[in-house]
Amino acid sequence: MEPNANGGFSLGKAIGLLVLLVLVVAGIVLYGSSGAKKETIKIGLLLPLSGDAAAYGVEAKNIDELAIEEINKAGGVGGKQLELVVEDSKCDTDAAATSTSKLINEDKVQVIIGGFCSSETLAAVPLATEKKVALLSPGSGSAKLTGASAYFFRNYPSDAAQGEILAVVAATDKKWKKIGVLQEQADYARDISDGLSKKFTELGGTVVKEEFASNATDFKSAVTKMKAAKLDALFIDAQTPATAALVLKQIGEQKWKPALLLSGAVLGDPKMVLENKMILEGALAAEFGVAQANPQFAAVLTAYQTKYGSEAPYQSYAQTGYDAVYMVRDALLAVGNDGTKIAEWFRTVKDWDGASGKITIKTDGDRDGGYVAETVKDGKVELYQK
Repeated sequence: MEPNANGGFSLGKAIGLLVLLVLVVAGIVLYGSSGAKKETIKIGLLLPLSGDAAAYGVEAKNIDELAIEEINKAGGVGGKQLELVVEDSKCDTDAAATSTSKLINEDKVQVIIGGFCSSETLAAVPLATEKKVALLSPGSGSAKLTGASAYFFRNYPSDAAQGEILAVVAATDKKWKKIGVLQEQADYARDISDGLSKKFTELGGTVVKEEFASNATDFKSAVTKMKAAKLDALFIDAQTPATAALVLKQIGEQKWKPALLLSGAVLGDPKMVLENKMILEGALAAEFGVAQANPQFAAVLTAYQTKYGSEAPYQSYAQTGYDAVYMVRDALLAVGNDGTKIAEWFRTVKDWDGASGKITIKTDGDRDGGYVAETVKDGKVELYQK
């Protein structure tokens, strides 16, 4: 630079030098000291983070972030770090569609983990299919999702089997002849109810059914009808623990203590079970089996406790959520970040070893496997034994 008349540098050149320094610093931040741009692979995450179903979504997000952190610490995928792009699906079809569109069109993801609620996943499937984005659900069990798309698959089983398991226990072990079903008007609850009703009727039983809207808070009339029906047992077929807790409260207010069956999603909340331990004693449910003896799952529970300072709830979902992240990692390692190739890879998965046990994905996109019966004893959930 040339000095000005006073022996210094011109103001213009000084400003130019400052701009140059700013650009250099920005370049170092953006590209790193090696001169190579720091790239990530974006993975969409579609979960209910608000509303009643947020109880599931928040914990699922924790599990997914734990898995992502482990993978990235181990070097990521091909030297690239994995980045979760999280969207709130609210357990709502409209919100799920909006969030899915954002992940696909704005964030440009090639694979999405989600949704959780079946209704939001059903809304996401056609959008993902149209744009050739792979969609993996670790929690949606709707029977409508079986074979829904070449781009959809799940490592969680269909809900239809859940109701069938309950019906068999009710009819053959408990010898119940008449069951009342208080069913939420949602895909998850309907699939379970349909499975139970069909199987229980085949086994010679009778089903009395009342439905309620997902935003309902007053169940007094339905509970009164069920109480008057002289049932052997009542099935509270709700989608969230919050809703089930309201029903239980209003059952208690009517001084009624029926034998109870519950949806697996409800019995998966340890806090709710403990808070309602008296009325829930002996209650039955069917959950996708938790692989308690699996060292991988034990390690996940320990890592969760260390990171978040509490026991992982909804453990049947926790194991599949954790596995979903690692399965996506393996797909990326095998075929790269391409939605079509990832979807094709998942159809080849057989005996993949995960926290939830060995996973095989069938040609219809469903996980091969089923549910186990459980019961409540002294405020805790344990495997049901005849």
